[in-house]
Amino acid sequence: MQASFAPPAPSALPASGRPEFSQTSAGVMGMQWSALHDAAAEVGKLAGLAPEAMLPEVRNFPALIRDVGGWRRDQAEQGVEDLSAVMEPGIAALLAICASGTNPAPAALALWQEFHAARTAVLALTPPSQT
Repeated sequence: MQASFAPPAPSALPASGRPEFSQTSAGVMGMQWSALHDAAAEVGKLAGLAPEAMLPEVRNFPALIRDVGGWRRDQAEQGVEDLSAVMEPGIAALLAICASGTNPAPAALALWQEFHAARTAVLALTPPSQT
């Protein structure tokens, strides 16, 4: 189970150090969004859960939020960064649990639930007319 949630290359960052939400950074957000969902799917497997169907509003979120712009876009950027910040150490902990021979299902289920709660909050940034 490998996922990389690394920020964009320094050349892609403006002087502020935060990615701009242009077509290029929307592509970066799309890749981060996809990587987060790949990681969550692996966590779900460790938790013993059936694979989750990717709903259109989830799959299309990066493009939808790019088109909305403003404070919603800014909050979405932060939300994706926060999701990555939760998933990285969580997955590292799950890998350590697996390496120790302990059943990872309870910890994986907790991480999966945290991911879904946070994702729900991020998805709520899309105005109802956009879904």
